[in-house]
Amino acid sequence: MIAKYIFLTKGVGKHREKLTSFEMALRDAGIAAFNIVRVSSIFPPYCKLISKNQGLKMLRPGQITYCVMSESATNEPNRLIAAGVGIAMPKDPAQYGYLSEHHSYGQTEKTAGDYSEDLAAEMLATTLGVDFDPNQSWDAKRETWRISGQIVNTRNITQSAVGDKDGLWTTVISAAVLIIS
Repeated sequence: MIAKYIFLTKGVGKHREKLTSFEMALRDAGIAAFNIVRVSSIFPPYCKLISKNQGLKMLRPGQITYCVMSESATNEPNRLIAAGVGIAMPKDPAQYGYLSEHHSYGQTEKTAGDYSEDLAAEMLATTLGVDFDPNQSWDAKRETWRISGQIVNTRNITQSAVGDKDGLWTTVISAAVLIIS
């Protein structure tokens, strides 16, 4: 089983129960009707990144659906949370790429998103033999990867939220949903 398509989605949910808050985040992301199986972080060779709308049309309620998912939750009022999935795709479509999950407290959506994207690119760079200094800034590393010509695309999908002021559970999720057809 190798996924031919992948799409990105994100959501946020709030409820007095943590589990229901997670369910609400899945609903907001449009993937609550599926039996989600979390998998590790490989972007399959020849896999095509498609829109969420295209992907959802390929799935049926109740279907077992594989995804790389990041999740963060809090019931602490005003606590900033984030969950992101980063993607790094190699220039050669016959090679696999990477997906990374990052969940955090106190990071903005942009900061968490950049970090998840950086993680995926770093994992891919190390498998491709791209030499870089891990202590460089994200922009400097990105320039090194770009110059190498081996990483064609990086991106992320990230959801952040502030914990409910009344202490309801707040959950954020980001997911890369794999479609096997």
